[in-house]
Amino acid sequence: MVNPEENNRNLVVKPITEILQDDDKRSRKFGVEMKRQNRRALGVINHNLVGAKAYPCVVNKRRGLSQRKQESCDKKKLDSLHPSISRSQEETKKLKPSGNEFGDCIFIDEEEEKNEEVTLDQPMPMSLEEPYIESDPMEEEVEMEDIEEEQEEPVLDIDEYDANNSLAAVEYVQDLYDFYRKTERFSCVPLDYMAQQFDISDKMRAILIDWLIEVHDKFELMNETLFLTVNLIDRFLSKQAVARKKLQLVGLVALLLACKYEEVSVPIVEDLVVISDKAYTRTDVLEMEKIMLSTLQFNMSLPTQYPFLKRFLKAAQSDKKLEILASFLIELALVDYEMVRYPPSLLAATAVYTAQCTIHGFSEWNSTCEFHCHYSENQLL
Repeated sequence: MVNPEENNRNLVVKPITEILQDDDKRSRKFGVEMKRQNRRALGVINHNLVGAKAYPCVVNKRRGLSQRKQESCDKKKLDSLHPSISRSQEETKKLKPSGNEFGDCIFIDEEEEKNEEVTLDQPMPMSLEEPYIESDPMEEEVEMEDIEEEQEEPVLDIDEYDANNSLAAVEYVQDLYDFYRKTERFSCVPLDYMAQQFDISDKMRAILIDWLIEVHDKFELMNETLFLTVNLIDRFLSKQAVARKKLQLVGLVALLLACKYEEVSVPIVEDLVVISDKAYTRTDVLEMEKIMLSTLQFNMSLPTQYPFLKRFLKAAQSDKKLEILASFLIELALVDYEMVRYPPSLLAATAVYTAQCTIHGFSEWNSTCEFHCHYSENQLL
C-alpha cells in the first residue's frame, strides 16, 4: 500500500529557475565530455589512416632545441589533449610511428611554448606556409622606371624619307657633316682679335651686322649668305686692322662675296653703292674685294652655323614654330661678339635645344638628337 504522503512528495513541482539551472549544467557537462572524446592525438590519427600520407609536423624554427626540451613539450601537449589518461596508462600505451620523416616527436614553435594560454579549441597547424608579403606598388613603379631608363632609345633614321630624293645626297650626307665637323675649327676666330683693332670695337661690329641683316632681308637673299657674310667679316678683321670709316665697306664687300658663292642671282655693285647711301664708289668696292680675298687666301668654303642648324632641326623632327625660333636665336648669336669663340655646330645645337625648352617647357633632347649633333644635354647647358 503506497503512502499518500509519499505520492504527494513526488508530485511536488520544482520552480522553473531550478529546472533551467539543471538543464544548463547538463548541457555544459555533455559538451565537455564530447570535446574530450573527439580530441585525439596526432600520432593516433596518422596510425588509423591506412594508406594515407603522413601529415607534416610543425618544425621548430630554431634548430638548437635540445631533445629534452622536445620531450617535455610533447608531454605537456599530450597532457593537455588527454587529461583523463593516467600516468600508468600513458606509459603502457605507446604510439606507433607515423611514418613522418621527423620521427614521433611533434615540434612546436618557440612562440607557442611561451604562450601558455592557448585554448583547446585552437586548431594545430598541419603544414608550413610561407607568409604572404604584399608588394608595394610604389617600389614596382620605381623598378619599372629604372628599367625604362636603362633601356636606350632607338636612333631614328632621319634620312629615310629622302631616300628617293637625288638632291638630298643621302648616300653622302653623313660623310659631308663629318667633314664639316673636322673643318669647322678653322671658322673660329680668337676672342681677343678686337684688341688689335685700334679704331673699332665690338659694339661697332654689332651695329654693322645688325644693319647687314636688314640689307640681307631687303635683297631677299638666302640664309646661307648671311652666315657666310658674318664669317668672312670676323676672319678678315682678325687678320687685318681696319679704320672706322672703312668698316661699312668691309661689310658690303663681304656680302658681295657671299652672294657670289651662295646665290644664283647676285646683286650688282651699283646696288651696294646705293644701299650704302653712296658713301663709297664702285672702285672702292672692287679694291676692298681684292684685299679681302688675298687676306683670306680665297678660302671661302668653310662651314657655318646654318648647315648644322638644318641638320639638327631635322634630327629634332621640328615643326615650323620650332624652326622659326631656332633661326631667330642663331641670328642673335651672330650679333654677339662673345659667340665667336664657339664652333658653329655647338651654336646650332644650343639654338635647337633652347628652342625646344622654350616652346615645350621641358627638354626633348633624345638619343636621335645626341647621335646626329654629337653633343649631350650636359654639354649644351
